[in-house]
Amino acid sequence: MNRPFVFLTVYVSFVHGVSGVDADGVSVSVKEGDSIIFHTGVQTNQQDRIIWYFNDIRIAKINRDQSKICTDVQCNEGTERFRDRLKLDHQTGSLTITNTRTEHAGRYHLEVISSSNSSEKIFSVSVHGVSAADTNEVKMKSVMEGQYIMLDTGVIIDQGDSIMWYFNDNRIAYISWGPEIWKSRRFRDRLQLDHQTGSLNIRNVKTTDTGQYKLEITNSSSIQHFLSISSNSVKRFSVTVSAVPGSGLSSGAVAGICVPVVLLVMAVVIYCCHRTNKSKMVNKG
Repeated sequence: MNRPFVFLTVYVSFVHGVSGVDADGVSVSVKEGDSIIFHTGVQTNQQDRIIWYFNDIRIAKINRDQSKICTDVQCNEGTERFRDRLKLDHQTGSLTITNTRTEHAGRYHLEVISSSNSSEKIFSVSVHGVSAADTNEVKMKSVMEGQYIMLDTGVIIDQGDSIMWYFNDNRIAYISWGPEIWKSRRFRDRLQLDHQTGSLNIRNVKTTDTGQYKLEITNSSSIQHFLSISSNSVKRFSVTVSAVPGSGLSSGAVAGICVPVVLLVMAVVIYCCHRTNKSKMVNKG
């Protein structure tokens, strides 16, 4: 997927002069809100210890029998930089950082220690901030009742992308590769999802379709075999559906008026018939 605000650059080098250590140096640049997965490439049951450091501060640890596992605050009291953002894979020791912020930029150091040898990997992470204008931008859409509206993603879907659509915070449609497509029954058969772009089309719009629509796009990509990036982007649409001029009241309001009118007409007819019959009886007498 082409996203101009996501930059991924990788530089691989080997650190020499460390006995028994084969260390890769990897640099990656992401935007705020992205998720990063650092892969160890090993299994914990084959290693004595796996330890993660951020700028030389221990942030995660797991040993062979998993009797000692810690992340962030558990590893070092008072270090809450990653609170609720770190996930440690108990089988591989791989580390995931979700919803990154600019303060998470820095040097990540992995140590894999076994009885026979040890190895390490170095990851250098840059996190680019996202402007408030980009984050809060809302596209305005206005249509008349009965018309057709398209909410455009502005992208082409790649395999591995996930597209989620929400209406007033309720999920109404998604594409999850691959490919699985789901649409809410709220709109019945009026929703259509473009398979190539994920754009949402609504046919025969109603005034009840007025509201806030949110699009979430998640893209996962791998940088060689030891690093994965999951980038997220959000778009918002404010949709207003107006009643057609001259169309009068809504069907519910029309029904509310018509029923009493019909009853009144029936009552008048019955009354008139009754008076006519009564008049005929008087004349015969």
